[in-house]
Amino acid sequence: MKGLLLKDWYMTRKYCRSYLFMAAIFIAMSFLVDGNLFFVLYPCLLCGMIPVNLLAYDERSHWVQYSETLPYTKAQLVTSKYLIGLFTQCAMLLMSGAAYAVKVGRGGNFQVKEFMMLLLMLFMASAVAPSISLPFIFKLGVEKGRIGYLVMVGIICALAVLGIGIFNKENLSQDILSAETLPILPICCLVIIGLYILSWRLSIAFYEKREVS
Repeated sequence: MKGLLLKDWYMTRKYCRSYLFMAAIFIAMSFLVDGNLFFVLYPCLLCGMIPVNLLAYDERSHWVQYSETLPYTKAQLVTSKYLIGLFTQCAMLLMSGAAYAVKVGRGGNFQVKEFMMLLLMLFMASAVAPSISLPFIFKLGVEKGRIGYLVMVGIICALAVLGIGIFNKENLSQDILSAETLPILPICCLVIIGLYILSWRLSIAFYEKREVS
């Protein structure tokens, strides 16, 4: 398992630098824009899709076929993608959270409770995309699985538009982190963790039944 994680980490460093560059730009822009959490959320969304891109490179380089000759089970191959995704998500979560803390701290509005709730929201945003898309991809392959990914993106965008319509656009961040919303976030976070675990188990089941050609 350690070897698989190192391989995925090296691939992330080589092929996903653009993600880190874009994430750094959005984090920097978050200091310039007030009352908008999008610039904090987007880097987490980007890093949440890194496992999908690693799978695309694996298929393109025929690593999927080569891995059949190595002493790794399909469950381990799937688990490595979920772990590397979790590591990158948590790293970006900490970076985005730190940027937000510095920004609100400079304005004298830092509150620990709201900050912790924001971290939960960032985690949910980064975990929901791979949770939905990875089972499709492990079952159908990256090319065919993109259909499931596109459906997932459409659903998330529709929910985002709906949410913006419900909340006041000028006070969206305050509405999301309001006193009425705060108790709901930990429950939603537990649901997302359960979804991530379920997605992992489904991906293992799908990949073990899939014939790699």
